[in-house]
Amino acid sequence: VCSMGNSTSRLYSVLAKTLSSGAVSQHQDCLEQLDPARLDPIDPKDLLEECQIVLQKRPPRFQRSFVNLKKNGASNHRPIRVMQWNILAQALGEGKDNFVQCPMEALKWEERKCLILEEILAYKPDILCLQEVDHYFDTFEPLLSRLGYQCTFFPKPWSPCLDVERNNGPDGCALFFLKDRFELVNSANIRLTAMKLKTNQVAIAQTLKCNETGRLFCIAVTHLKARTGWERFRSAQGCDLLQNLKNITQGAKIPLIICGDFNAEPTEEVYREFSNSSLNLNSAYKLLSPDGQSEPPYTTWKIRPSGECRHTLDYIWYSQHALNVNSALGLLTEEQIGPNRLPSFNYPSDHLSLVCDFSFNQDPDRLL
Repeated sequence: VCSMGNSTSRLYSVLAKTLSSGAVSQHQDCLEQLDPARLDPIDPKDLLEECQIVLQKRPPRFQRSFVNLKKNGASNHRPIRVMQWNILAQALGEGKDNFVQCPMEALKWEERKCLILEEILAYKPDILCLQEVDHYFDTFEPLLSRLGYQCTFFPKPWSPCLDVERNNGPDGCALFFLKDRFELVNSANIRLTAMKLKTNQVAIAQTLKCNETGRLFCIAVTHLKARTGWERFRSAQGCDLLQNLKNITQGAKIPLIICGDFNAEPTEEVYREFSNSSLNLNSAYKLLSPDGQSEPPYTTWKIRPSGECRHTLDYIWYSQHALNVNSALGLLTEEQIGPNRLPSFNYPSDHLSLVCDFSFNQDPDRLL
């Protein structure tokens, strides 16, 4: 299990045999020895081919198109591509979430992880923000580090995954950025508070320097409390996160991008807090609507024993005075999703991935 070898096939043979929680404990020393600096890089095309071999009996990946949103002339610099995705914790998918229309066969980790990787490799994000990551140490960190990403993981203090038999440890938020594009200036792991009490929800906030432009910006990822009846709790968590980000960005002097599963519709108070914040934030996916003012009709669509759930819960917020949204990835249509909804043999999560291309405004202070 420990020997990664020099070929992609040997590397992927390790990936294809994801360790169980018992095996993780048994081979913890091996996992800790996998120093990315000493491992060979992976060619993303080779890894994508390996994933497609594993997935050859499944339907092909859904095709989605980017919508061009840029209003002004071409930028002199490459855009920064940011991907936001709640990937669905494996322990929850198999053990707690009760997707009654999704066959258990579709949730097998050996194949579902390849669907997740295929989606990431298809869009090639410069920055990747994930929630519900419970296979960080045995899958995402070993692979993505060899694809050139710097990786950070912050688990929930108490994860519902731990209630599931044969779990793979706690789930949490993970943040990945390409080391050849950005330099890490500062990193903060934030345990969110509500009513002055520490909660089970977390965030990661990192200040990066863009190597091409020399500009600083902050990228944050979070996952707020779920379930109906917790609206005030989410609102308090959102206020705490905003206060932390105000301090980190020196009151919006440093541009900011926040990715997350907020577990909140646009009608909730926490959404209004972010919309009206002194950080001058806008929600990138509103720009896909005809008037630029409406969120998508859904970012998650599933069927549970209680019925069908279609909600808009996932967002990419950005400093609208300092950043432009050049393009955004269109959502899956109802026809693509199909009558049994998500997850499915076609798609690995109950949440859709969101992807945006950003560029810096030339004179951000003028727009504050």
